[in-house]
Amino acid sequence: MTQLPPLNGLRAFEAAGRRLTFRAAADELGVTQGAVAQQVRHLESHLGQPLFERLPKGLALTPAGRSYHAQISMAFDDMRRATDSLKPEPGDAMISVTPTFAAKWLIPNLPEFSALHPDIDLQILATERVSSFHSDGIDLAIRQGRPPFGASLDAIRLFQHNIIAVAAPSLLENHPLPLATATIAHLPKLHDSHDLWPAFLKRLNIQDQSAHGLRLSQTTLAVDAALSGQGIALVSHFLVARDISAGNLVQVTPEVMQGDHEFYLLVQRKSRQSPAIEAVIAWLTSTAELESSDPATATP
Repeated sequence: MTQLPPLNGLRAFEAAGRRLTFRAAADELGVTQGAVAQQVRHLESHLGQPLFERLPKGLALTPAGRSYHAQISMAFDDMRRATDSLKPEPGDAMISVTPTFAAKWLIPNLPEFSALHPDIDLQILATERVSSFHSDGIDLAIRQGRPPFGASLDAIRLFQHNIIAVAAPSLLENHPLPLATATIAHLPKLHDSHDLWPAFLKRLNIQDQSAHGLRLSQTTLAVDAALSGQGIALVSHFLVARDISAGNLVQVTPEVMQGDHEFYLLVQRKSRQSPAIEAVIAWLTSTAELESSDPATATP
């Protein structure tokens, strides 16, 4: 068998043939310019013919060098592909969620996902607008609504929209729980863009008599205002289950109002061929199912 050329010489020749300077090849390979030049000379000596013309401002491949470089480059590409095929394929997935879902549920749960799937890069697009699977390049979305959502989409229900009233303990000093209807009527209300208070008060047969309240553009802001003791917020139970368990918020009345639109995970069917996408789907659905069945977080 004909002896193979020195591998270091081939690496130096392949890089120098692409860059056409020994300096640029040396920077790419992390060695000195002299080392690249010497390795190429050894290769030329082994082959018995020059591969480069040394010019004042760089290099030019000889006809033999040009032909040889094309074949060596293909061989290195084959070796890179063969090596890559042995490595675990890193995955990435982009999910579109509302800022409230991101801040109050997804991000607090992400450490568990990262521990289970350190090789998956989960990108989060938090926006109030409805993202496009095509123009925004998303793979998954969490949306409130009712199926069907689209012929090319799979829809998996994650959470019911069980709306409860919550407040910080500091707001409820000297008020026993559950709050009396008169107390609820007088305490400040925190309103968001969903405007749920009129329907909730009607269910309790309460006329609002609070002197003031805040109007906020997002539910996450209403929850933050509730945490700081500024009023009572209406929010889906699963979004505040952690704060209730930690004692940061309390449910002020056992009344639960079922919202019209539940929370669904949407995914393009063609994206489900990706192991990374399937792993994200499995984690989201299993985590949602676990929290929904956990007595510590179940809706009263």
